[in-house]
Amino acid sequence: MKLGVNVDHIATLREARKGSEPDPIKAASICEMAGCDSIVVHLREDRRHIKEDDLRVLRDVVMTKLNMEMSIAKVIVKFACKLKPDLSTIVPEKRAELTTEGGLNVVKNIKGIKVAICRLHDAGIPVSLFVNPLSEQIVSAKRIGADYIEIHTGEYANATTEKIAKSQLGKIFSAAKYASDIGLKLSAGHGLDYQNVQEILKINQIEELNIGHSIISRAVIVGIERAVKEMLTLIRK
Repeated sequence: MKLGVNVDHIATLREARKGSEPDPIKAASICEMAGCDSIVVHLREDRRHIKEDDLRVLRDVVMTKLNMEMSIAKVIVKFACKLKPDLSTIVPEKRAELTTEGGLNVVKNIKGIKVAICRLHDAGIPVSLFVNPLSEQIVSAKRIGADYIEIHTGEYANATTEKIAKSQLGKIFSAAKYASDIGLKLSAGHGLDYQNVQEILKINQIEELNIGHSIISRAVIVGIERAVKEMLTLIRK
């Protein structure tokens, strides 16, 4: 299983003072040196953390894989097509949310998402859809041409009881098997940390975990290189 590190929160700290530090580009380079397999960044419509200039530099310096999270807004899709990240992950987006809340409703927004996928494919960019672990969302993602799905693990990560956690974990297991059976490659992420990731690691169909907040939070205490290596140790042990 591979590890993608989301460095959005490095940019969040930078924007707290509207300065130049800490630099998400430097953070991404350290993450790669520590052994991660991809760098993940979300260019939000409100540009609250990552900016276009960040992505332009990352496109030049990232040596592993650059995964650009994005909405289907026309201006964002246009930028992605010009940038050509190694992967575009389409996620739902609300201006008022602190972080992404749940997966895409592919069934309800199938036309708009399909248009975005076609434009990204025309630019030679593989596409992943960030979805809840529900079969109807997964089969719709397959039907409109997604190359990957990323399973939203937030309900599992935020579970307040062991019973709820087991129930959500069961949904993720089932969704991963179903996605694999119909030919989708898959990753998972949202809310995963150094404790709850253990159960997700048992799901063989998942190829990559995308983790940001817990790694960056740990980095505040021990440094980003060590924080990434500690997560990699758990994943690859």
